Amino acid sequence: MRNLGAHPIKGRLRLRVERQRLIGRAIRRRRALRSVSNRTGLIASGDILCFVTLRDERVRLPWFLDYYRALGVRHFLMVDNASTDGSTDWLRSQPDVSLWWTNHSYKGSRFGMDWINWLLLRHGCGHWCLTVDPDEFLVYPHCNQRPLAALTSWLDSTGRRSFPAMLLDMYPKGPVEDAICAEGQNPFEVARWFDPANYSIQKNDHFGNLWIQGGPRTRAFFTQDPLAGPALNKIPLVKWHWRYAYVSSTHMLLPRGLNLVYDEDGGEQISGCLLHAKFLSSFAAKSVEEMDRRQHYGNSQEYRAYHAGLHRGVQLWCSESREYDGWQQLEDLGLISRGNWA
Repeated sequence: MRNLGAHPIKGRLRLRVERQRLIGRAIRRRRALRSVSNRTGLIASGDILCFVTLRDERVRLPWFLDYYRALGVRHFLMVDNASTDGSTDWLRSQPDVSLWWTNHSYKGSRFGMDWINWLLLRHGCGHWCLTVDPDEFLVYPHCNQRPLAALTSWLDSTGRRSFPAMLLDMYPKGPVEDAICAEGQNPFEVARWFDPANYSIQKNDHFGNLWIQGGPRTRAFFTQDPLAGPALNKIPLVKWHWRYAYVSSTHMLLPRGLNLVYDEDGGEQISGCLLHAKFLSSFAAKSVEEMDRRQHYGNSQEYRAYHAGLHRGVQLWCSESREYDGWQQLEDLGLISRGNWA
């Protein structure tokens, strides 16, 4: 990882050029998006918005929208990357969803981030914006009692512009292929378990963000090369400005200061988790599809590792697994922190 501190002025200039390049890409890539239902005129000042890219997620969508509606999301801005399972028509019927459709390359759009950066630039400025996948569910301190608006109001009052959340892989006790989740069902009734430890953290000196790896995917699928495992660090909630851009998924942003969501002196700042409902019965078929499409990072090498592991009969549950029991449990384990938000 490059060290910005070695040549701070040149480093800042490089990051500024990179940010401008990403914003320019997003503006150009907007031509790939066809509006299906544009209800952005309904967005009011102060509304919390949710931005999503998806493909063939029809079964997940009812619970996903209801979950975030209950937390206080007021409008969803979603890009459908050529779904064939009815996702497009279902989302078109939702009164709080604005939907765009594209059959352009997911890989060629920087894995959807060019499309999302454009929608954030066009519609997100001045709003707290949550950018997540359809299998990611935000949990934060007091989320069972306080809506997202309470969190964002507190973040505003303390001058914070971004909020981090570690991706926490959830899985069933037993074979993944047996973890059937019905349409509209809470996936964490099926995938209730997670790894309480086994995570590594390092600092990316160039972008200033933390890089987190580990958990069940590294343990089960990347045992020979743990550094090849997926990144678990995310910054999904941001008070958006037209000068901002996501660099790599929601792992890091520019300007660089948005990534400084931790205390370098050893204290704790507020953070959350994204419960990750990836490991359900549909996962095996999804792995095969993504291997063939080669639209994910590294020509879908990650999905090749998943497919090989599932073929060997790998199960994610182990004797150290914990059953999920709410945000307080995650705080006790040190996976989230309320910081000084009482």
